[in-house]
Amino acid sequence: MAAVDPPAPLAPSISVIVPVLHDAARLERLLARLPGRSRCEVIVANGDAGDAALRRLRGTRTDVVWVESEPGRGRQMNAGAARAEGEWLLFLHADALPGAGWADEIARAGAAGAVGGCFRLRIDAGCWQARVIEAGVRWRVRWLGVVYGDQAIFLRRDLFRRLGGYRPIPVMEDADLVARVRARGRFWRSSVAVTVSARRWERDGWWRRTAANLRILVLHLAGRPPDRLAAMYPAWRDSGEDAV
Repeated sequence: MAAVDPPAPLAPSISVIVPVLHDAARLERLLARLPGRSRCEVIVANGDAGDAALRRLRGTRTDVVWVESEPGRGRQMNAGAARAEGEWLLFLHADALPGAGWADEIARAGAAGAVGGCFRLRIDAGCWQARVIEAGVRWRVRWLGVVYGDQAIFLRRDLFRRLGGYRPIPVMEDADLVARVRARGRFWRSSVAVTVSARRWERDGWWRRTAANLRILVLHLAGRPPDRLAAMYPAWRDSGEDAV
């Protein structure tokens, strides 16, 4: 009897895209928490092809799709999305860990007719300052509709491509994408948390960093062009990190 070729594997329903720049240790922790290839497709978009630590990790994780890109979160996420096969795209930062049930939550959003969404921000710190900032983020998302990438933005792949992906702007690229997604349909605000590292606030000062982020947000809402906003960012922006 002639051999029968196995059926082609079904495209994963969710493609998780992780932009990374010099953060192999946190990426390794994140990859250990994500389900295997049978549940989702994981794509890492690396912004530095010369990163030796990342090359070592890449050698141990052949189940991950590795993409090289010029540095810059928007460029890296576009490069990762270009390789994606899932119905949904989830953009996840390397220092963020999605809570239990995150994949089911995306399925619920789709069943409810949402075209995109985000998760609830949780900062990995026990201090009261973290709880105040989390409450402020919830207020910002609900009443201003402004979402940053640390909240793990997800949307349908076909919509992402129709929108042209992330725009080539130096700052607020996540907020810009979410504004365009919200104009196309229902945006899902999940109660499931994504836990992000507190390292940026602890390094820069809880209120110093929050005040700088708030200033940028106000100017963004007032219509200040992204190029002018970029010139106002503190030094941490040079490291590739986003404001929260």
